[in-house]
Amino acid sequence: MMAEKLHELAAVMEHVRPHVVFYLGPIPVYSTVVNTWIVMVILFVGVFFLTRKLQFIPRGPQHLLEMVLQFILGLLEETMGKEGRKYLPLVATLFIFILSLNLSWFIPGMKPPTMDLSTTAAFGVTTIILVQLIAIKKKGLKGYIKHFFSPAPFLFPLNVIEEMVKPVSLSLRLFGNMFGEEMVVTILAILVPFLVPTPVMLLGVIMGFIQAFVFTLLTVTYIANFIHGH
Repeated sequence: MMAEKLHELAAVMEHVRPHVVFYLGPIPVYSTVVNTWIVMVILFVGVFFLTRKLQFIPRGPQHLLEMVLQFILGLLEETMGKEGRKYLPLVATLFIFILSLNLSWFIPGMKPPTMDLSTTAAFGVTTIILVQLIAIKKKGLKGYIKHFFSPAPFLFPLNVIEEMVKPVSLSLRLFGNMFGEEMVVTILAILVPFLVPTPVMLLGVIMGFIQAFVFTLLTVTYIANFIHGH
């Protein structure tokens, strides 16, 4: 029995590692991509049914969706004032999408795509690029470049490095927490099945919410930093 469990523990990395599902010609399509598209389809279908018959006084699922949007809107307005409303589509999309990916382990046989560094790196790089584009649109190219010289010109190199490090920080934080949580649940499921993993999985739900919120909060902070300065 012990030897069997040790063998299963040795194969843990194989369990959580992305695998090739099929090939498009010579190009391998990994489970991360397939799982991400499955979550996207579920979200599209869910949003379609949630918004098909909107009511002035929200009820049921519409009420839950509006609570999420109001929460994010409050975060934006608290950070950037009324101007933050225009960024609600971007920030809300990030939060809902990342949260859905984090919790996708509820789907039998699916590994959360945010356990794959390629997914979190894509989120990090895309988010920071969008932040730079928002800053250029808001301040103009001259004002955008001037931002890197504040509060003092000699800080220009450090400010540039800071922007380059941001996507790394975003991606590693999200990946590390989601990968670590899944590893713990998988190992406990092998060692103590049907007992210990359940509370850890509940903790994983909380962790999924927290990581989606942290990513969203940092995105809002980065946008506000460019709009209102250091």
